[in-house]
Amino acid sequence: MKSRTLIKNCHIVSPECDFDVLNSLLISDGKIEAIGDINVLCDTVYDGDSCCLIPGLIDMNCKICEDGYESRDNLKIVSATAAAGGFTTLAITPNTQPVIDNKTVVDYVIQRIKSESSVNIYPYGSITKGCKGKDIAEIGKMLSKGIIGISDHGGMIDNASLLRDVLMYSKMFDVPVISGGLDDSLAEGKAVNEGIIATRLGLSGSPREAEEIIVSRNMILGKYSGAKLHLPVITTEFSVALVNEGKKHNSRLSAGTFPHYFTLTEEEILGYNTFGKVNPPLRTKKDTEALKQGIYSGVIDVIASGHTPASIDRKLVEFDLAACGISSLETAFPVSFSALCNDKFSLSDLCRVMSKRPAEILGLDKKGVIKKGNDADLVICDINNDFEIKGSEFISKAKYTPYEGKRVKGKVLKTFVGGKVVFGT
Repeated sequence: MKSRTLIKNCHIVSPECDFDVLNSLLISDGKIEAIGDINVLCDTVYDGDSCCLIPGLIDMNCKICEDGYESRDNLKIVSATAAAGGFTTLAITPNTQPVIDNKTVVDYVIQRIKSESSVNIYPYGSITKGCKGKDIAEIGKMLSKGIIGISDHGGMIDNASLLRDVLMYSKMFDVPVISGGLDDSLAEGKAVNEGIIATRLGLSGSPREAEEIIVSRNMILGKYSGAKLHLPVITTEFSVALVNEGKKHNSRLSAGTFPHYFTLTEEEILGYNTFGKVNPPLRTKKDTEALKQGIYSGVIDVIASGHTPASIDRKLVEFDLAACGISSLETAFPVSFSALCNDKFSLSDLCRVMSKRPAEILGLDKKGVIKKGNDADLVICDINNDFEIKGSEFISKAKYTPYEGKRVKGKVLKTFVGGKVVFGT
């Protein structure tokens, strides 16, 4: 006998399903069975209380600090943190300990995910051995074991010939190549934006060219290889312009950014505030506005969390010694909703860049949109009442945030993965 769950009295919002009237959604054995006016006997009934029901968020760039330290986020903590933020699916970067660069580690990670995670987690495989950017890892074997794409996160590839070979090879499997980073000859050891703020604080700045050179190089290699290339995080005005031009010549190019890059500026580090120290660095107001316009126009396909939860003891030190990082799974959706949604950009549009497009790029054809037959990965959220962000209330062990005390809308009330509640009551 089928197990059925009904979510009633909610506004269903999705890139392919946007109702102005209250509706119900029926879940059967983890799948969406029906949408509309439903009157059937169900095992469980949830009242949406006139709030919005949206597709589960999909994070294309999440770091898990699986390194044996009790003070840092592991699989269990990250999955609970994700659920609290409305993320039902995570693609995790390969720079864990051990590095995800061979089939044995892939097997190990996937088994850990199955036993410890309450949300869907898919690993990326490292493009190179040890995330060192030098020798190509056993990509084919990792793909046979279940990685969802290949990434150079944690080991930017300086060698253009190596990256070209990887892009050409990836076409055999039609998997996304997640490649970005900064030119180390310009940016190494520099964790703030080059400009007046860095000068005022006496800090060595990372120039925007460090990003834009890599964006340009990767797009050129992507164009001629015909591979599926995703630029995971762009932060500058000119990078947006470059991607806009690149998409005219390559339909397989996509790009993403993180909420802190279109809501915060380099001024966040004034007073040597290490909570604003991230990599790439926060930029200027002009850049944040360009990123917003890039999201509105579709030049930027994806908003990922950029969750890189450095422990508090690695933040509360001298600025130059502090770790780059931010705890953002629990703030990404409300911060993005509050910053972006207006008369010209709807909640449905936000779902496109936080659910639908990530699913399309990663090849998750049963996720990202609310429709019959899709996985019942869903979120009930309140977009009408504001609330205060408090780092002390985070599930993540990184209980700090540059958004401390900020009032936002878009509170996640309940999260479902495969029809089962993983956050909320």
